[in-house]
Amino acid sequence: MHRPSSAEAEVADELAAVRPDLVSRYTAELPGARAAVLTRLWRALVHEPLPWIAGRENGARLLLSDGRRLEGPYADPYAVDGRVTAVRLGTVSYDDPARLMTDLAVPHGPAFAAELGHSVASLALSRASQDSTLRAPVAGWEWEQRVVDGHPFHPNCRSRPGFSVAEQLAYGPEHRPVVELALVAADDCAVRGEWPEWLRDGGRPLIPVHPWQAAHVLQLPGRGGLSAHPLMSLRSLALPDGGPHLKTALSARLTSSVRDISPYSIETAATVSAFMESMAARLDGLLHITRTLGAVTADSPDLAAVLREPPDLYADSGAGEYVVPVGALSATALPRSPSWLAEFTRLALTVGLRLLDLGVALEAHGQNLLVVLSATGDPLRLVYRDLADIRVGPARLARHGIAAPELTGRIVTDDEITLRSKLFGSLVAGALGATAGSEAALREALETAVRGLPRTPDLLALLEQPLPTKALTLMRLSPRTPGDLWTQLPNPLGEVKREGN
Repeated sequence: MHRPSSAEAEVADELAAVRPDLVSRYTAELPGARAAVLTRLWRALVHEPLPWIAGRENGARLLLSDGRRLEGPYADPYAVDGRVTAVRLGTVSYDDPARLMTDLAVPHGPAFAAELGHSVASLALSRASQDSTLRAPVAGWEWEQRVVDGHPFHPNCRSRPGFSVAEQLAYGPEHRPVVELALVAADDCAVRGEWPEWLRDGGRPLIPVHPWQAAHVLQLPGRGGLSAHPLMSLRSLALPDGGPHLKTALSARLTSSVRDISPYSIETAATVSAFMESMAARLDGLLHITRTLGAVTADSPDLAAVLREPPDLYADSGAGEYVVPVGALSATALPRSPSWLAEFTRLALTVGLRLLDLGVALEAHGQNLLVVLSATGDPLRLVYRDLADIRVGPARLARHGIAAPELTGRIVTDDEITLRSKLFGSLVAGALGATAGSEAALREALETAVRGLPRTPDLLALLEQPLPTKALTLMRLSPRTPGDLWTQLPNPLGEVKREGN
Protein backbone atom coordinates (compact mmCIF):
# COMPACT_ATOMS: atom_id res chain seq x y z
CA MET A 1 0.00 0.00 0.00
CA HIS A 2 1.37 3.42 -0.96
CA ARG A 3 2.28 5.68 1.95
CA PRO A 4 1.10 9.23 1.18
CA SER A 5 3.80 11.89 0.97
CA SER A 6 3.67 14.80 3.37
CA ALA A 7 2.29 17.06 0.63
CA GLU A 8 -0.43 14.54 -0.25
CA ALA A 9 -1.41 14.23 3.41
CA GLU A 10 -1.39 18.01 3.97
CA VAL A 11 -3.70 18.59 1.01
CA ALA A 12 -6.01 15.81 2.21
CA ASP A 13 -6.24 17.40 5.66
CA GLU A 14 -6.93 20.88 4.27
CA LEU A 15 -9.43 19.49 1.80
CA ALA A 16 -11.31 17.73 4.59
CA ALA A 17 -11.78 21.13 6.23
CA VAL A 18 -12.80 23.20 3.18
CA ARG A 19 -14.31 20.68 0.71
CA PRO A 20 -14.95 17.35 2.44
CA ASP A 21 -17.03 16.21 -0.54
CA LEU A 22 -13.85 16.05 -2.66
CA VAL A 23 -11.68 13.98 -0.31
CA SER A 24 -12.55 10.56 -1.71
CA ARG A 25 -12.17 11.74 -5.31
CA TYR A 26 -8.84 13.37 -4.45
CA THR A 27 -7.57 10.13 -2.94
CA ALA A 28 -8.69 8.18 -6.00
CA GLU A 29 -6.81 10.58 -8.31
CA LEU A 30 -3.47 10.35 -6.50
CA PRO A 31 -2.07 7.27 -8.33
CA GLY A 32 -2.75 8.83 -11.73
CA ALA A 33 -1.24 12.14 -10.61
CA ARG A 34 1.91 10.37 -9.42
CA ALA A 35 2.21 8.64 -12.80
CA ALA A 36 1.70 11.92 -14.68
CA VAL A 37 4.46 13.68 -12.72
CA LEU A 38 6.73 10.61 -12.82
CA THR A 39 6.33 10.48 -16.63
CA ARG A 40 7.56 14.06 -16.87
CA LEU A 41 10.41 13.45 -14.42
CA TRP A 42 11.57 10.27 -16.17
CA ARG A 43 11.58 12.12 -19.51
CA ALA A 44 13.84 14.74 -17.94
CA LEU A 45 16.20 12.17 -16.41
CA VAL A 46 16.60 10.45 -19.77
CA HIS A 47 16.90 13.53 -21.99
CA GLU A 48 18.46 16.36 -19.93
CA PRO A 49 22.23 16.88 -19.30
CA LEU A 50 22.11 16.24 -15.55
CA PRO A 51 25.69 16.18 -14.22
CA TRP A 52 25.21 13.13 -11.97
CA ILE A 53 24.09 10.87 -14.82
CA ALA A 54 27.16 9.17 -16.30
CA GLY A 55 25.54 7.19 -19.12
CA ARG A 56 22.30 6.34 -20.88
CA GLU A 57 21.21 3.32 -22.86
CA ASN A 58 18.21 3.05 -25.22
CA GLY A 59 16.23 5.77 -23.45
CA ALA A 60 15.42 3.34 -20.65
CA ARG A 61 18.53 2.65 -18.53
CA LEU A 62 20.68 5.22 -16.76
CA LEU A 63 24.03 4.82 -15.02
CA LEU A 64 24.51 7.27 -12.17
CA SER A 65 27.93 8.71 -11.39
CA ASP A 66 27.99 6.85 -8.05
CA GLY A 67 27.54 3.52 -9.82
CA ARG A 68 23.83 3.00 -9.17
CA ARG A 69 21.47 2.10 -12.00
CA LEU A 70 18.07 3.63 -12.72
CA GLU A 71 15.77 1.80 -15.12
CA GLY A 72 12.34 2.46 -16.58
CA PRO A 73 10.30 2.24 -19.79
CA TYR A 74 11.32 3.97 -23.01
CA ALA A 75 11.03 7.73 -22.42
CA ASP A 76 9.12 9.09 -25.41
CA PRO A 77 10.12 12.81 -25.50
CA TYR A 78 6.56 13.86 -26.42
CA ALA A 79 4.40 11.52 -24.34
CA VAL A 80 2.02 13.36 -22.03
CA ASP A 81 -0.28 10.54 -20.97
CA GLY A 82 1.24 9.44 -17.66
CA ARG A 83 2.40 6.12 -19.08
CA VAL A 84 5.32 5.74 -16.62
CA THR A 85 3.88 4.16 -13.49
CA ALA A 86 7.16 3.02 -11.90
CA VAL A 87 10.93 3.11 -12.32
CA ARG A 88 13.59 1.06 -10.53
CA LEU A 89 16.59 2.47 -8.65
CA GLY A 90 18.83 -0.48 -7.94
CA THR A 91 16.46 -3.14 -6.63
CA VAL A 92 13.77 -0.73 -5.37
CA SER A 93 10.72 0.22 -7.44
CA TYR A 94 9.36 3.79 -7.20
CA ASP A 95 5.92 5.01 -8.22
CA ASP A 96 6.29 8.31 -6.34
CA PRO A 97 8.42 10.98 -8.07
CA ALA A 98 9.05 12.87 -4.82
CA ARG A 99 10.35 9.77 -3.06
CA LEU A 100 12.50 8.88 -6.06
CA MET A 101 14.08 12.33 -6.12
CA THR A 102 14.71 12.15 -2.37
CA ASP A 103 16.46 8.78 -2.65
CA LEU A 104 18.55 9.85 -5.63
CA ALA A 105 20.30 12.12 -3.09
CA VAL A 106 21.63 14.61 -5.66
CA PRO A 107 22.54 18.27 -5.10
CA HIS A 108 19.42 20.42 -4.55
CA GLY A 109 17.31 17.28 -4.78
CA PRO A 110 15.44 17.66 -1.45
CA ALA A 111 13.95 21.03 -2.40
CA PHE A 112 12.96 19.73 -5.82
CA ALA A 113 11.47 16.60 -4.22
CA ALA A 114 9.23 18.82 -2.10
CA GLU A 115 8.09 20.63 -5.25
CA LEU A 116 7.32 17.30 -6.92
CA GLY A 117 5.22 16.27 -3.94
CA HIS A 118 3.22 19.48 -4.20
CA SER A 119 2.86 18.95 -7.95
CA VAL A 120 1.35 15.49 -7.41
CA ALA A 121 -1.02 16.67 -4.68
CA SER A 122 -2.16 19.76 -6.59
CA LEU A 123 -2.66 17.73 -9.78
CA ALA A 124 -4.81 15.19 -7.93
CA LEU A 125 -6.82 18.09 -6.47
CA SER A 126 -7.23 19.59 -9.95
CA ARG A 127 -8.46 16.30 -11.37
CA ALA A 128 -10.77 15.67 -8.42
CA SER A 129 -12.79 18.84 -8.99
CA GLN A 130 -13.63 18.18 -12.63
CA ASP A 131 -17.26 17.96 -13.68
CA SER A 132 -17.91 15.48 -16.48
CA THR A 133 -21.28 17.09 -17.25
CA LEU A 134 -19.83 20.43 -18.38
CA ARG A 135 -21.06 21.65 -21.75
CA ALA A 136 -18.64 22.28 -24.58
CA PRO A 137 -16.73 25.57 -24.18
CA VAL A 138 -18.16 28.68 -25.80
CA ALA A 139 -16.13 31.63 -24.52
CA GLY A 140 -12.37 31.58 -24.96
CA TRP A 141 -11.72 31.52 -21.22
CA GLU A 142 -13.79 28.34 -20.95
CA TRP A 143 -11.33 26.55 -23.24
CA GLU A 144 -8.48 27.69 -21.02
CA GLN A 145 -10.15 26.31 -17.91
CA ARG A 146 -10.33 22.83 -19.47
CA VAL A 147 -6.56 22.46 -19.13
CA VAL A 148 -6.34 20.38 -15.97
CA ASP A 149 -2.84 18.90 -15.95
CA GLY A 150 -0.82 22.06 -16.48
CA HIS A 151 2.53 22.11 -18.29
CA PRO A 152 2.75 19.04 -20.53
CA PHE A 153 6.46 18.33 -19.90
CA HIS A 154 7.44 20.00 -16.60
CA PRO A 155 7.46 17.74 -13.52
CA ASN A 156 6.23 20.79 -11.60
CA CYS A 157 3.19 20.86 -13.86
CA ARG A 158 0.86 21.74 -10.96
CA SER A 159 3.26 22.80 -8.20
CA ARG A 160 1.81 25.86 -6.43
CA PRO A 161 3.97 26.48 -3.37
CA GLY A 162 2.50 29.07 -1.05
CA PHE A 163 -1.09 28.33 -2.12
CA SER A 164 -3.40 26.73 0.40
CA VAL A 165 -6.03 24.27 -0.79
CA ALA A 166 -8.68 26.95 -0.38
CA GLU A 167 -6.61 29.33 -2.52
CA GLN A 168 -6.07 26.74 -5.23
CA LEU A 169 -9.81 26.13 -5.40
CA ALA A 170 -10.49 29.88 -5.43
CA TYR A 171 -7.89 30.91 -8.03
CA GLY A 172 -6.89 27.90 -10.15
CA PRO A 173 -8.46 28.11 -13.64
CA GLU A 174 -9.16 24.36 -13.75
CA HIS A 175 -11.46 24.82 -10.73
CA ARG A 176 -13.50 27.35 -12.74
CA PRO A 177 -13.80 30.13 -10.15
CA VAL A 178 -14.56 33.81 -10.60
CA VAL A 179 -11.69 35.80 -9.09
CA GLU A 180 -12.18 39.17 -7.40
CA LEU A 181 -9.21 41.41 -8.18
CA ALA A 182 -8.29 44.29 -5.91
CA LEU A 183 -7.85 47.74 -7.46
CA VAL A 184 -4.97 49.76 -6.06
CA ALA A 185 -4.59 53.47 -6.79
CA ALA A 186 -0.96 54.53 -7.05
CA ASP A 187 0.35 58.06 -7.44
CA ASP A 188 3.75 57.53 -9.03
CA CYS A 189 2.97 55.13 -11.87
CA ALA A 190 4.68 54.51 -15.16
CA VAL A 191 2.01 54.03 -17.85
CA ARG A 192 2.68 52.84 -21.39
CA GLY A 193 -0.02 52.80 -24.04
CA GLU A 194 -3.51 53.88 -23.02
CA TRP A 195 -4.80 53.08 -19.54
CA PRO A 196 -8.62 53.26 -19.72
CA GLU A 197 -10.77 55.67 -17.75
CA TRP A 198 -12.69 52.83 -16.10
CA LEU A 199 -9.39 51.83 -14.48
CA ARG A 200 -8.69 55.26 -13.05
CA ASP A 201 -9.67 57.10 -9.89
CA GLY A 202 -9.53 60.85 -10.20
CA GLY A 203 -6.92 60.52 -12.93
CA ARG A 204 -4.77 58.08 -10.95
CA PRO A 205 -4.36 54.64 -12.55
CA LEU A 206 -5.98 51.76 -10.72
CA ILE A 207 -3.72 48.70 -10.83
CA PRO A 208 -5.59 45.37 -10.76
CA VAL A 209 -4.01 43.10 -8.17
CA HIS A 210 -4.46 39.34 -7.88
CA PRO A 211 -5.98 38.48 -4.47
CA TRP A 212 -3.11 36.08 -3.65
CA GLN A 213 -0.66 38.88 -4.36
CA ALA A 214 -2.69 41.31 -2.29
CA ALA A 215 -2.75 38.98 0.71
CA HIS A 216 0.72 37.42 0.66
CA VAL A 217 3.01 40.03 -0.92
CA LEU A 218 1.43 43.46 -0.64
CA GLN A 219 -0.46 42.79 2.63
CA LEU A 220 -3.47 44.74 1.41
CA PRO A 221 -6.83 44.45 3.17
CA GLY A 222 -9.10 41.90 1.56
CA ARG A 223 -11.34 43.66 -0.94
CA GLY A 224 -12.59 42.96 -4.41
CA GLY A 225 -12.98 45.48 -7.17
CA LEU A 226 -13.08 43.63 -10.46
CA SER A 227 -14.45 40.18 -11.30
CA ALA A 228 -12.58 38.06 -13.85
CA HIS A 229 -12.09 34.49 -15.10
CA PRO A 230 -8.59 33.00 -14.58
CA LEU A 231 -6.81 31.74 -17.69
CA MET A 232 -4.21 29.00 -18.23
CA SER A 233 -1.39 31.01 -16.67
CA LEU A 234 -3.45 31.64 -13.47
CA ARG A 235 -2.21 35.23 -13.12
CA SER A 236 -3.84 36.27 -16.42
CA LEU A 237 -7.60 36.73 -16.38
CA ALA A 238 -10.43 37.49 -18.81
CA LEU A 239 -12.91 40.21 -17.95
CA PRO A 240 -16.58 39.24 -18.44
CA ASP A 241 -18.64 39.63 -21.60
CA GLY A 242 -15.74 39.46 -24.04
CA GLY A 243 -13.76 42.17 -22.28
CA PRO A 244 -9.98 42.54 -22.41
CA HIS A 245 -7.50 40.26 -20.69
CA LEU A 246 -5.46 41.33 -17.68
CA LYS A 247 -1.99 40.10 -16.82
CA THR A 248 -1.32 40.63 -13.13
CA ALA A 249 1.81 40.29 -11.01
CA LEU A 250 1.92 37.10 -8.96
CA SER A 251 5.14 36.76 -7.01
CA ALA A 252 4.87 33.01 -6.51
CA ARG A 253 6.97 30.31 -8.14
CA LEU A 254 4.73 28.36 -10.53
CA THR A 255 6.50 25.58 -12.48
CA SER A 256 9.89 27.32 -12.90
CA SER A 257 9.38 31.06 -12.63
CA VAL A 258 8.20 33.75 -10.29
CA ARG A 259 5.32 35.45 -12.07
CA ASP A 260 5.92 39.11 -11.39
CA ILE A 261 6.00 41.74 -14.15
CA SER A 262 9.37 43.40 -14.64
CA PRO A 263 9.67 47.16 -15.18
CA TYR A 264 11.44 46.26 -18.46
CA SER A 265 8.30 44.49 -19.70
CA ILE A 266 6.16 47.52 -18.85
CA GLU A 267 8.63 49.96 -20.41
CA THR A 268 8.77 48.05 -23.70
CA ALA A 269 5.15 46.87 -23.87
CA ALA A 270 3.71 49.49 -26.22
CA THR A 271 6.75 49.51 -28.53
CA VAL A 272 6.84 45.73 -28.84
CA SER A 273 3.08 45.55 -29.45
CA ALA A 274 3.14 48.11 -32.27
CA PHE A 275 6.18 46.46 -33.85
CA MET A 276 4.60 43.00 -33.74
CA GLU A 277 1.38 44.32 -35.29
CA SER A 278 3.44 45.54 -38.24
CA MET A 279 5.24 42.20 -38.50
CA ALA A 280 2.01 40.18 -38.40
CA ALA A 281 0.72 42.32 -41.26
CA ARG A 282 3.44 40.78 -43.46
CA LEU A 283 2.06 37.24 -43.06
CA ASP A 284 -0.95 37.38 -45.39
CA GLY A 285 -3.52 37.18 -42.61
CA LEU A 286 -2.15 33.95 -41.10
CA LEU A 287 -1.24 35.58 -37.78
CA HIS A 288 -2.93 38.04 -35.44
CA ILE A 289 -1.34 39.68 -32.41
CA THR A 290 -3.43 40.50 -29.35
CA ARG A 291 -2.51 44.16 -29.00
CA THR A 292 -1.24 45.50 -25.71
CA LEU A 293 -3.73 48.23 -24.83
CA GLY A 294 -1.90 49.55 -21.82
CA ALA A 295 0.66 48.66 -19.18
CA VAL A 296 1.25 50.17 -15.75
CA THR A 297 3.65 49.74 -12.85
CA ALA A 298 4.16 51.45 -9.52
CA ASP A 299 7.90 51.04 -10.07
CA SER A 300 7.74 47.51 -8.72
CA PRO A 301 7.52 44.05 -10.32
CA ASP A 302 5.12 43.15 -7.49
CA LEU A 303 2.62 45.89 -8.38
CA ALA A 304 2.07 46.05 -12.13
CA ALA A 305 -0.46 44.98 -14.77
CA VAL A 306 -0.87 44.67 -18.53
CA LEU A 307 -4.17 45.07 -20.40
CA ARG A 308 -4.48 43.42 -23.80
CA GLU A 309 -7.04 42.45 -26.41
CA PRO A 310 -8.89 39.14 -26.02
CA PRO A 311 -7.97 36.54 -28.67
CA ASP A 312 -11.66 35.97 -29.47
CA LEU A 313 -11.64 39.25 -31.43
CA TYR A 314 -9.88 37.43 -34.25
CA ALA A 315 -12.51 34.76 -34.87
CA ASP A 316 -15.60 35.30 -37.06
CA SER A 317 -18.27 34.02 -34.70
CA GLY A 318 -20.90 34.54 -37.39
CA ALA A 319 -19.14 31.91 -39.50
CA GLY A 320 -18.84 29.59 -36.51
CA GLU A 321 -15.14 30.25 -35.96
CA TYR A 322 -13.64 30.02 -32.48
CA VAL A 323 -10.23 30.44 -30.85
CA VAL A 324 -8.53 27.72 -28.81
CA PRO A 325 -5.16 27.91 -27.02
CA VAL A 326 -2.88 25.22 -28.42
CA GLY A 327 -2.40 23.91 -24.90
CA ALA A 328 -6.13 23.19 -24.72
CA LEU A 329 -6.46 21.35 -28.04
CA SER A 330 -6.47 17.94 -26.38
CA ALA A 331 -8.64 18.96 -23.42
CA THR A 332 -12.00 18.65 -25.20
CA ALA A 333 -13.03 16.51 -28.15
CA LEU A 334 -12.84 18.51 -31.37
CA PRO A 335 -13.94 17.61 -34.89
CA ARG A 336 -10.77 16.56 -36.71
CA SER A 337 -9.99 15.08 -40.09
CA PRO A 338 -7.27 12.42 -40.37
CA SER A 339 -4.93 15.08 -41.74
CA TRP A 340 -5.71 17.66 -39.05
CA LEU A 341 -2.43 17.45 -37.14
CA ALA A 342 -0.35 17.82 -40.32
CA GLU A 343 -2.46 20.81 -41.43
CA PHE A 344 -2.08 22.52 -38.09
CA THR A 345 1.64 21.76 -38.01
CA ARG A 346 2.10 23.23 -41.50
CA LEU A 347 0.25 26.40 -40.48
CA ALA A 348 2.33 26.80 -37.32
CA LEU A 349 5.64 26.16 -39.09
CA THR A 350 4.75 28.50 -41.94
CA VAL A 351 4.06 31.36 -39.54
CA GLY A 352 6.94 30.64 -37.18
CA LEU A 353 9.59 30.16 -39.85
CA ARG A 354 8.50 33.18 -41.90
CA LEU A 355 8.70 35.41 -38.85
CA LEU A 356 12.04 33.93 -37.86
CA ASP A 357 13.45 34.59 -41.31
CA LEU A 358 12.25 38.19 -41.03
CA GLY A 359 13.87 38.58 -37.62
CA VAL A 360 11.39 37.61 -34.87
CA ALA A 361 11.47 34.45 -32.78
CA LEU A 362 8.18 33.75 -31.05
CA GLU A 363 7.97 31.87 -27.76
CA ALA A 364 5.12 29.89 -29.25
CA HIS A 365 4.28 27.45 -26.46
CA GLY A 366 0.80 26.19 -25.66
CA GLN A 367 -0.21 29.23 -23.59
CA ASN A 368 0.98 31.98 -25.92
CA LEU A 369 -0.08 30.38 -29.21
CA LEU A 370 -3.75 30.03 -30.13
CA VAL A 371 -5.43 28.73 -33.26
CA VAL A 372 -8.58 29.97 -35.00
CA LEU A 373 -10.70 26.98 -35.95
CA SER A 374 -13.55 26.80 -38.44
CA ALA A 375 -16.98 25.52 -37.46
CA THR A 376 -15.82 22.08 -38.61
CA GLY A 377 -12.54 22.28 -36.68
CA ASP A 378 -10.16 23.14 -39.51
CA PRO A 379 -7.12 25.26 -38.48
CA LEU A 380 -7.40 28.61 -40.27
CA ARG A 381 -4.93 31.06 -38.74
CA LEU A 382 -3.00 31.73 -35.55
CA VAL A 383 -3.24 34.23 -32.72
CA TYR A 384 -0.27 35.10 -30.50
CA ARG A 385 -0.38 36.81 -27.13
CA ASP A 386 2.02 37.90 -24.39
CA LEU A 387 4.97 39.46 -26.19
CA ALA A 388 7.28 39.75 -23.19
CA ASP A 389 9.57 36.85 -24.16
CA ILE A 390 9.93 37.09 -27.93
CA ARG A 391 13.36 37.78 -29.40
CA VAL A 392 14.11 40.32 -32.13
CA GLY A 393 17.16 40.09 -34.43
CA PRO A 394 18.12 43.50 -35.89
CA ALA A 395 20.52 41.98 -38.46
CA ARG A 396 17.78 39.77 -39.90
CA LEU A 397 15.37 42.71 -39.98
CA ALA A 398 17.96 44.79 -41.84
CA ARG A 399 18.42 42.08 -44.49
CA HIS A 400 14.72 42.51 -45.30
CA GLY A 401 14.81 46.30 -45.16
CA ILE A 402 12.78 46.44 -41.96
CA ALA A 403 13.58 49.13 -39.41
CA ALA A 404 14.40 47.68 -36.01
CA PRO A 405 12.17 48.86 -33.16
CA GLU A 406 13.67 51.21 -30.58
CA LEU A 407 14.43 48.48 -28.07
CA THR A 408 17.37 47.44 -25.97
CA GLY A 409 17.85 44.70 -23.39
CA ARG A 410 17.16 40.99 -23.36
CA ILE A 411 14.57 41.02 -26.15
CA VAL A 412 17.20 42.06 -28.74
CA THR A 413 19.73 39.53 -30.05
CA ASP A 414 21.37 38.50 -33.31
CA ASP A 415 22.61 35.18 -31.94
CA GLU A 416 21.40 32.50 -34.35
CA ILE A 417 21.31 29.75 -31.73
CA THR A 418 19.26 31.89 -29.37
CA LEU A 419 16.75 32.86 -32.05
CA ARG A 420 16.28 29.32 -33.33
CA SER A 421 16.15 27.78 -29.87
CA LYS A 422 13.48 30.23 -28.79
CA LEU A 423 11.18 29.22 -31.66
CA PHE A 424 12.05 25.54 -32.07
CA GLY A 425 12.04 24.84 -28.35
CA SER A 426 8.67 26.46 -27.73
CA LEU A 427 6.85 25.57 -30.97
CA VAL A 428 8.20 22.21 -32.15
CA ALA A 429 9.45 20.58 -28.95
CA GLY A 430 6.69 22.28 -26.96
CA ALA A 431 3.37 23.14 -28.60
CA LEU A 432 3.50 20.73 -31.54
CA GLY A 433 5.08 17.93 -29.53
CA ALA A 434 2.45 18.13 -26.81
CA THR A 435 -0.37 18.32 -29.36
CA ALA A 436 0.97 15.24 -31.16
CA GLY A 437 1.48 13.40 -27.87
CA SER A 438 4.08 10.94 -29.14
CA GLU A 439 7.31 10.88 -31.11
CA ALA A 440 5.75 8.84 -33.90
CA ALA A 441 2.75 11.17 -34.31
CA LEU A 442 4.97 14.26 -34.32
CA ARG A 443 7.30 12.75 -36.92
CA GLU A 444 4.43 11.90 -39.23
CA ALA A 445 2.91 15.38 -38.95
CA LEU A 446 6.25 17.12 -39.51
CA GLU A 447 7.18 14.95 -42.49
CA THR A 448 3.96 15.98 -44.20
CA ALA A 449 4.05 19.61 -43.08
CA VAL A 450 7.56 20.50 -44.27
CA ARG A 451 6.96 19.41 -47.87
CA GLY A 452 6.99 22.47 -50.05
CA LEU A 453 8.10 24.91 -47.35
CA PRO A 454 10.86 27.29 -48.48
CA ARG A 455 14.26 25.72 -47.79
CA THR A 456 15.59 28.55 -45.64
CA PRO A 457 18.67 28.05 -43.43
CA ASP A 458 16.29 27.92 -40.46
CA LEU A 459 14.24 25.08 -41.94
CA LEU A 460 17.42 23.19 -42.79
CA ALA A 461 18.55 23.58 -39.18
CA LEU A 462 15.19 22.22 -38.05
CA LEU A 463 15.51 19.26 -40.42
CA GLU A 464 19.09 18.33 -39.70
CA GLN A 465 20.04 19.31 -36.15
CA PRO A 466 18.94 18.00 -32.76
CA LEU A 467 15.82 19.70 -31.45
CA PRO A 468 16.50 22.23 -28.67
CA THR A 469 14.23 22.42 -25.67
CA LYS A 470 14.49 23.93 -22.21
CA ALA A 471 16.02 21.61 -19.62
CA LEU A 472 13.27 22.29 -17.12
CA THR A 473 14.39 19.84 -14.44
CA LEU A 474 18.04 20.85 -14.73
CA MET A 475 16.92 24.45 -14.20
CA ARG A 476 15.13 23.53 -10.97
CA LEU A 477 18.20 21.59 -9.81
CA SER A 478 20.50 24.56 -10.63
CA PRO A 479 19.09 27.32 -8.41
CA ARG A 480 22.30 29.39 -8.57
CA THR A 481 22.41 29.44 -12.38
CA PRO A 482 20.35 32.33 -13.82
CA GLY A 483 18.46 32.17 -17.10
CA ASP A 484 17.40 29.29 -19.29
CA LEU A 485 19.29 26.01 -19.58
CA TRP A 486 18.86 23.84 -22.65
CA THR A 487 19.04 20.26 -23.79
CA GLN A 488 18.67 18.60 -27.19
CA LEU A 489 16.13 15.97 -28.14
CA PRO A 490 16.58 13.47 -30.96
CA ASN A 491 15.34 15.11 -34.14
CA PRO A 492 12.02 13.53 -35.18
CA LEU A 493 12.80 14.76 -38.69
CA GLY A 494 16.13 12.97 -38.86
CA GLU A 495 15.16 10.99 -41.95
CA VAL A 496 13.58 13.83 -43.90
CA LYS A 497 15.80 14.83 -46.82
CA ARG A 498 16.58 18.36 -47.88
CA GLU A 499 14.42 17.91 -50.95
CA GLY A 500 11.38 17.34 -48.72
CA ASN A 501 9.78 14.82 -51.08
